[in-house]
Amino acid sequence: MEKDELTYHVPVLLKESVDGMNIHPDGTYVDVTFGGAGHSREILSRLGEGGRLLGFDQDEDAERNIVDDPHFIFVRSNFRYLHKFIHYRDIEQVDAILADLGVSSHHFDDSERGFSFRFDGDLDMRMNKRAGLTAADIVNTYEEERLANIFYLYGELKNSRKLASVIVKARNGQAIRTIGEFLEVIKPLFGREREKKELAKVFQALRIEVNQEMEALKEMLLAATEALKPGGRLVVITYHSLEDRMVKNIMKTGNVEGKAESDFFGNLNTPFRLVNNKVIVPDETEIERNPRSRSAKLRIA
Repeated sequence: MEKDELTYHVPVLLKESVDGMNIHPDGTYVDVTFGGAGHSREILSRLGEGGRLLGFDQDEDAERNIVDDPHFIFVRSNFRYLHKFIHYRDIEQVDAILADLGVSSHHFDDSERGFSFRFDGDLDMRMNKRAGLTAADIVNTYEEERLANIFYLYGELKNSRKLASVIVKARNGQAIRTIGEFLEVIKPLFGREREKKELAKVFQALRIEVNQEMEALKEMLLAATEALKPGGRLVVITYHSLEDRMVKNIMKTGNVEGKAESDFFGNLNTPFRLVNNKVIVPDETEIERNPRSRSAKLRIA
């Protein structure tokens, strides 16, 4: 593995997830979160002459990791458009789809992208730098109640209302444009001992809203149910409970809400059959090597 790829993103649960795809040398596969190409390289190493892999990523920075391989096709797009691009390539159905929903380490470590509270910089957080709203736009324009809902739903923050009210008060005096300015406003709300954890939740909530991550995930999961061949595999690595709930629901019931529908005989109508009933998590060695893998959960169906 090259140094540049390592610094971009260390692939989480690499062997477990790619094994879960049940790869056949001549199959057609999709990695909807190409990123640093860690998972894609492993998939390609298992393909034969007739095999092919589509790698999706909406971030132009990921393009520098494109693999020079005749079996690989890069798609610069959000994975919510999975359905469209598979049809565009005249692919009827695929054998397995892999999604690693973690944010690349590269995003957290690049001060210019505004994903981390460790650096000052613009409050941005867009995965696709050509896309619409930034985190600063949200912080400065959303109504107080809408902000509170985002922090509560996407950050699972208990003090979401207080947080929203403090932000609205501060921005009335002056717009909040940088991470430094934002931290100055919200830091007093968090005790020293839990500060890092709570700030991470605030930033997570904004990132999810900026990138419309829940809507995109829902669309991708629904497209995956259509795109997979009978017996095809869906392999997803999640990092927070909201994502995990959606993935678990679609795998168990065929819809993201988790509404179980049965046929006349009481059999569950779902396009999936769980491969691992028990969620797979990284072992101690992996967590030690890559602390950011700590919250990862792998589900296969």
